Amino acid sequence: MQGLLQFTMDLFEGLGSEFAPPAPSPAAPRRAKKPKLVAPPAVPAAPPTLVEPYDKDAPPAIPLAETLTLANFAHPQATRQVVLGTARVAYEFKRGKRKTIGFLVGAEGLSVRAPRWVALRDVDAAIQEKADWILRKLTETQQRHARVEATRIEWKNGAQFPFMGEPVVIQLDPKHGFASVGGTLDAAEGDGPRTLRLAVAQNAEPSQIRDAAQAWLMRQARRLFIERLDHFAPRLGVSWQKLSLSNAATRWGSASADGSIRLNWRLIHFGLPVIDYVVAHELAHLRVMDHSHRFWETVESVVPDYDLLRQKLKDEAVPRWS
Repeated sequence: MQGLLQFTMDLFEGLGSEFAPPAPSPAAPRRAKKPKLVAPPAVPAAPPTLVEPYDKDAPPAIPLAETLTLANFAHPQATRQVVLGTARVAYEFKRGKRKTIGFLVGAEGLSVRAPRWVALRDVDAAIQEKADWILRKLTETQQRHARVEATRIEWKNGAQFPFMGEPVVIQLDPKHGFASVGGTLDAAEGDGPRTLRLAVAQNAEPSQIRDAAQAWLMRQARRLFIERLDHFAPRLGVSWQKLSLSNAATRWGSASADGSIRLNWRLIHFGLPVIDYVVAHELAHLRVMDHSHRFWETVESVVPDYDLLRQKLKDEAVPRWS
C-alpha cells in the first residue's frame, strides 16, 4: 500500500434538524401576483478527515470510531502495533541473534524479539497465536501497577505502610534519640495500627522521613531474615554463608552455590508466612539449582502451602518507595 490512509468520522450523524445549516432568506417578490423565489438549501460541507501517515510495517488500519473503544497498551519504546481482540497493543520490536521469536511482558509493556531472518508476517502470526497470553499478562501487569500506585506513600507525620503484614503509622518524635536503632515500634493498642516513632524533626523533608523509615525497616528485615534462615537451613540440610539485602524492582531473592543468599528488604512488608516461603525457596536452591519438580518438592517439604504463598507474593502490592 502506498500514500496516506484516511480515517473518516461523520460529525453530523444523529444530529437534529436544528443543527443543519440554515437556508438563505427568500428573495423579495417584484410583483404581488408573482410566486416567491426561494434559493435552494445549502449543501453541508464534507465531514473532516483524520489523516495519519502510513507505515508499511504497521498492521492494517481500523476505523477511527472503533479505536475509541479499544483498550490501549503502549510500550514507551514501541515501534510496531497490533490489534488483539479488544485491545490495541503498541510493542517494542527488536531483531537479534536468536533462534525463536520471544515475548516479554514487563512493567513497560510488551517486548518482542525475533531472529533476523524471520519475516514480519511470521512475527505477526506468532503474536496473534499468543494473543490470549499477551492480553492476560498485560492486564495483570496494568492492574498490579494500579495497585502499586495506590500504595504510594506521602512521606510525612502520620504516613502509613505495612510491616510484616500489619499497618504501621509514622510518628515523628525528635525528642528521642533511640540510640542506634533510629526508631521504636510501640506495642499495639486495641484494633488500631501500631505506631513507629522515628527520631526525625517535625519539619523534616519527605526524603528524610522516607530514608529514616527505610533504614529502620532494613534493620528489622536483616534481623528477621537471619532468624528464618537459621530456622529453615537445618531442616533442608543446607548451610548458608552470607546474607545480602537487595532493592531489586522485580526480584525477591537469589542464591549462589557458595551459600550466599540475597533477599529483598521490602519482603518485610509481607506477613511471616510469605517471608518464610521466599527464605525456604532460596535455601532450597542450595540443594537444587533449578526449578525442576525435585526443587518444588524440596520447598514443599518445609512449606507445604508454598503455592498459595507464592501467588500471594505476586498479588499483593507493596508500597512504592520512589
